[in-house]
Amino acid sequence: MTDVLIVGGGIMGLWAAVKAVRAGLFVHLVERERIGAGASGGLVGALMPHMPDRWNPKKQFQFEALASLEAEIAPLEAETGLSAGYRRSGRIMPLGKPHLRTIALRHEQEAVTNWHQSGSTFLWNVQDSPDVIGWPAAEACEHGVVLDTLAARVFPRSFLNLLKTWLERQHDIIVEEGTGVDRLELGCGRATLSDGRVITFDHCILANGVDLFKTTDCVTTSGLATPPLGVPVKGQAALLDAGIDPALPVVFQDGLYIIPHEGGRVAIGSTSEDKFDEPLSTDAQLDVLIERARAFAPCLRDAPVIQRWAGLRPKAIGRDPIAGRHPDHKSLHLLGGGFKISFGIAHRLAEAVIDRISGKAAALPPSFELAHHFALRR
Repeated sequence: MTDVLIVGGGIMGLWAAVKAVRAGLFVHLVERERIGAGASGGLVGALMPHMPDRWNPKKQFQFEALASLEAEIAPLEAETGLSAGYRRSGRIMPLGKPHLRTIALRHEQEAVTNWHQSGSTFLWNVQDSPDVIGWPAAEACEHGVVLDTLAARVFPRSFLNLLKTWLERQHDIIVEEGTGVDRLELGCGRATLSDGRVITFDHCILANGVDLFKTTDCVTTSGLATPPLGVPVKGQAALLDAGIDPALPVVFQDGLYIIPHEGGRVAIGSTSEDKFDEPLSTDAQLDVLIERARAFAPCLRDAPVIQRWAGLRPKAIGRDPIAGRHPDHKSLHLLGGGFKISFGIAHRLAEAVIDRISGKAAALPPSFELAHHFALRR
């Protein structure tokens, strides 16, 4: 008997396991392929806040998560001797049109009101030019730039390896790769694994990326034909060997991210494709993105591409993440659908789910709750 069966070895499942172990629960985590085989095993790792305007519970939750992540990572790094590739590098955004500067100046004041917590204040600074010449190119910054000091980055694969290594050193957990769940019997708390073994559990957390949407439909008992809770969105990214300062801020404009990582590497990402034929292969759309990045940051023009990546990211039906107990099954909990913001908030989502399993109160934004997502698909 295990207290918590976790299905999925991406960022959501790993954080759920960390939080469960710390809560004194016995955990069995299964991953059908390998840790990070899905969207979590990408290259980008941008930890970007929402705009500081029109403040709401969702933005407050994400802000608190981003502000707390560094303190969550530090003890894991200290205990394992590994790095998550975390750096609060900030984000720079060029202002190519006059009206964008006007909007940015308004956001600057809104950040003063909304971006502060526990003595820490983060800024949305409007500047006439970048601090580093060519980062980004001057022609893109005709009306100045914004530098926000809340944004950060991790290197996804390093982060996953950090969490996996920490978990493997704990006593109250089993981590299995190459093992999936073929059948869930929620009424009696039984799971049949892909190798035929049967395990029993008190609670099950589905954190299996895009498969979360299909699995959820299989266990819904309402009998109604409803749209899925979310859809897969293909993303493509690349890693360049640029030899640049890893302390440079992330560059962002119109969906293009340029993320300096340790060792002088730079990640370029990512596409967002609702329609695709080959979910795990890269194509000309990535080439276009790389060329945009080279034009945007001249120091990347001769940097060789050392890796290309494609994968499917889970986007929930209302775009907000999904976290909480399934309305038809008290033992089943869902965790996923974070799309582009998962790495920055997974620790807080997992904490809320584990707190509820442990009988503690845990507040989540109403738009994250399962009831909200189920209502959207009626």
